[in-house]
Amino acid sequence: MALMERTNDRRKWLALAVIVAAQFMVVLDIAIVNVALPSIKSDLHFAQDDLQWVVSAYAILFGGALLLGGRLADIFGRRRLFMAGLALFSGASLLCGISWSEGSLIAFRAIQGLGGALLAPAALSILMTTFAEGAERNRALGIWGAASGSGGAAGVLLGGFLTSYLSWSWVFFLNVPVGIAVIAAAPYVLGESRGVQDHRHFDLRGAATVTAGVMLLVYAMTRATIDGWLSTPTLALLAVSAALIGAFVAVERRSPAPLLPLRIFRLRSLSAANATAALIGGLAFSQFFLLTLYMQRVLGYSAVETGVAFAATTLTVIVFSNVAQRMVTRLGVRVALTAGLLVDAIALSLMTQVPVDGHYFWNLFPALLLSGVGLAFSFVPVTIAGLTGVRREDAGVASGLINASRQVGGAIGLAAVTTIAANYTVAGGGPAAVDGGLTQGYQVGFLALTAMAVAGAVIAALLLGPQPQEAAVERLDREHANPLEEAA
Repeated sequence: MALMERTNDRRKWLALAVIVAAQFMVVLDIAIVNVALPSIKSDLHFAQDDLQWVVSAYAILFGGALLLGGRLADIFGRRRLFMAGLALFSGASLLCGISWSEGSLIAFRAIQGLGGALLAPAALSILMTTFAEGAERNRALGIWGAASGSGGAAGVLLGGFLTSYLSWSWVFFLNVPVGIAVIAAAPYVLGESRGVQDHRHFDLRGAATVTAGVMLLVYAMTRATIDGWLSTPTLALLAVSAALIGAFVAVERRSPAPLLPLRIFRLRSLSAANATAALIGGLAFSQFFLLTLYMQRVLGYSAVETGVAFAATTLTVIVFSNVAQRMVTRLGVRVALTAGLLVDAIALSLMTQVPVDGHYFWNLFPALLLSGVGLAFSFVPVTIAGLTGVRREDAGVASGLINASRQVGGAIGLAAVTTIAANYTVAGGGPAAVDGGLTQGYQVGFLALTAMAVAGAVIAALLLGPQPQEAAVERLDREHANPLEEAA
């Protein structure tokens, strides 16, 4: 018996290694491509206005299909969808690396985003169903959160080295051997699971409306940075997106087999976690974006130097993600998440003081270290909160929802902060004046992010429950064990 328990425990952690490798690859890809954009523009002769689509095509498909991917995992099998998404992601990565034109690269990036949308929620739902809710799952999510939180910073570092010493194609080729290795290992270490369904219906109308609505929302955010927030195209896209999302809610209320069961929003921790996750996505995306621009355009860092500079954040996230899960288990999600967002607010407030002639160790290093702590205490607790109390049959859709909230929040936050920074950038004059104008815009952008972090801390403090994680789990177990509560 003891030997069997040790074998099962070992298999759990091997399964986690496979899941984390895939998750890290997906998160890494979001940031690693940004560093390679100048080389891609030169080699494939991209028009300046079209270059954004290398990032946007991925983001639109990835953000738009996450909910669909989560529910498909519940219905058709989480391991099966994990492997299918990983195969699609890896194959599209290979095609991206051998792209011969701007149109081919944009198309393959969209396919890659779809693969990520199938893969990411399936991976998180496998973790959720493999590890028991409470301290065990929190430990697993601490490791998963280290991969998610450090992937963006690691992407900048790897992207700089690969682009400088090999070519931009290798930022895509890197995914192929990792994907093949994970696909080969998955059947041996991952168990198959799916939600217990008493029907064979699939909510096609719900899938169509929410996928189209979220995709249009992400696209509208992308266009807003170019056309302006009050331009006719942006307002039209936002209106159509709102109509589609409204139609989705109406469909879900009547569907016998909803894509997103609205009852899960009765869990206050889930609702608050998804609202906070959207803000955290905006903070993370925008922070890395503005810092990269500041280092390269004002301080004159190369791609490799910028990547090395972010190592402080990467290592801090990895170390403190484990501390964060322990804090959640002992003190509760509310304390950990509120503390994390307040630390991130302090880090961002330091970034509002970045000067034109900044020095790395005096002006950036302290803020980067604090930012790593804040991100670790944000990513891990918000994910735990978004999955706490969720029924096993809803594991996939809850995982898709928390991923979608973070991704859509990132798109909205990045568009808003980019616009704010551009509006406060002073143009004209010689090189010194240009650097000063850019720095002023970045400072105001960091100020907006500071306010966003404080708002997230307020939401976490007011809406998340005060109980330690173990006590909350015991209460939810008692409620789910009551058949009258379950029927209600």
